[in-house]
Amino acid sequence: MRRRDFCRLVGGAAAWPVAARAQQSAMPVVGWLRAGGPPEADQLAAFRQGLNELGYVEGRNVAVEFRNSEQGDVLLADASELVRRQVAAIFANNLPAAVAARAATATIPIVFQIGGDPIRDGLVTNLSRPTGNLTGVTRFGGELLPKRLELLRELVPTANLFAVLLNANNPNSETRAQDVREAARSAGQQILVLDAGSESNVDMAFGTIVQQGAAALLVVDDPFFYTHHEQIVALAARHRIPTSYFSAKFVEAGGLMSYGGNSADQTRAAGRYVGRILKGDKPADLPVLQPTTFVFMINLKTAKALGIEFPPSFHLPATGVIE
Repeated sequence: MRRRDFCRLVGGAAAWPVAARAQQSAMPVVGWLRAGGPPEADQLAAFRQGLNELGYVEGRNVAVEFRNSEQGDVLLADASELVRRQVAAIFANNLPAAVAARAATATIPIVFQIGGDPIRDGLVTNLSRPTGNLTGVTRFGGELLPKRLELLRELVPTANLFAVLLNANNPNSETRAQDVREAARSAGQQILVLDAGSESNVDMAFGTIVQQGAAALLVVDDPFFYTHHEQIVALAARHRIPTSYFSAKFVEAGGLMSYGGNSADQTRAAGRYVGRILKGDKPADLPVLQPTTFVFMINLKTAKALGIEFPPSFHLPATGVIE
């Protein structure tokens, strides 16, 4: 039997009775597709808020069905199931989900939320006027890698070698590897790129980091890492490795620092786009949204445990400081 992660939530309930769903069969259904674990509470709240701003309340005049899996073949099967379900739109919560949704349908509108460049990733051909049935929001995580590397170098200026964690199972892994290598070349920084596409590979990657003597770690934007953020933060603390993350979620869990787009704002924007599509807008008329604000988080408690002092310049621009 193939392993499958499945979650269906409506109106805050863990399950929606079949009879109740049948009674509201005329209600539009939105499919939420995600590679990785089930969406977390803050993501759900932001998405629902976006829908609410367009007049849609889950369980009252719109239904949301969730599918998630860490296995690519299962994710594609889930996308195909949503298409057979004839959902009104699909929200693809990360790049693997967007790729699976695109493979499953060329007609049902798809709103994606990804970390990379949607043109390079093959989702759209134009940001201001996307063609086909896809649009969405992006964090442009690859473009932020030079800034994240710069911050890490400023924090650990004597480091000769930085480790970089990426997931080779992600469709954009090759472009991300190119981005980080280019950023390292521009900064004159030697790096060690490590694949960590499973829990066991994450453990082995940290063993290699220690063995090779890397002085710091940069974790590349990836849904698998987001889902397993607690494992990564715990390993970084255990091996006393200063680490830069792409989401404040890691810092809130005890990570050292993060720099990236505001995930909640982006999920809320995706919810608004889904609401606009339900009202009749076409994906081609909705430009791909790019980040306008960035979140820089630092954890002073973790820094103290690592014996690190943040330079004064770090405190001034930080969006949030955990003490």
